[in-house]
Amino acid sequence: EEEEQMEACEIARLLEELLSAALSRTSPRDACRAAAVSAAFGTAADSDAVWACFLPSGRDLPLLADGEQLPCRKKDLFLRLSGSPVLLPGGLLSMWLDRETGAGCYMVPARELSIGWGALADSRILNVYVFNSRSSESAELILVCWLYIRGKIDSKMLSQGSIYSVYMVYKFANYLYGLSDGYYGLELPVQKASVSVGDNHQIRKVCIHPNQQRSMRRNCHATLPHKRADGWMELELGEFVCEGHEDGDVSFGLSEMKDLSRKNGLIVQGIEIRHKI
Repeated sequence: EEEEQMEACEIARLLEELLSAALSRTSPRDACRAAAVSAAFGTAADSDAVWACFLPSGRDLPLLADGEQLPCRKKDLFLRLSGSPVLLPGGLLSMWLDRETGAGCYMVPARELSIGWGALADSRILNVYVFNSRSSESAELILVCWLYIRGKIDSKMLSQGSIYSVYMVYKFANYLYGLSDGYYGLELPVQKASVSVGDNHQIRKVCIHPNQQRSMRRNCHATLPHKRADGWMELELGEFVCEGHEDGDVSFGLSEMKDLSRKNGLIVQGIEIRHKI
């Protein structure tokens, strides 16, 4: 124990620059833990030199759509961007940083998706306030025959070397309005989800309906949704690795075009691209 204390004291005597250089090669969580080791570690772990390494490069830092001023200190800036999503210029796409790794995460909102027969052709935009939603605008599918939802994001916006998961965030109409017959035709046995990056194409079976017993009975190999703390449901569509050398878009979506029965009442907030836990 005495030897460990002596080693800790020797490390604490290192120059702040060396400590900062070492901590900048760890992770946000490790930097916060290191701050509790000693005063010297605390000073280094709080420095701009460390937290700048956990942030996107200067040219990739978001310009906030609502004119909010970004904090000057790098640690405060990281905490702001990882604390809650920020709306990017244009007022549609939102982003945030993964607090564990600093990886950039995004929400592609309903208005940026192709839904139904085309870009919102068979859906309506709901200009309603939704509690705990990062956008007041969602899309509701009204009397569609095909279930078709697709989106994309520029791969260069994502963090190199990160593993991402893609989630559709949605509700059914009766969950939002308290109706008993707000949705129908959505208890489908299985849908097809896809995620594509360059030449890598991933397809999986999913079920959007939360009735696990019914879904499992009809197709035991399908991915099922779960309810989030904010009241919405999310369904994982797939995952991918951002290698950093890809050009073009990451595309993703969900479809079911064999069953042509009428479908109604699916409310889509958007599709999230998040760092995989």
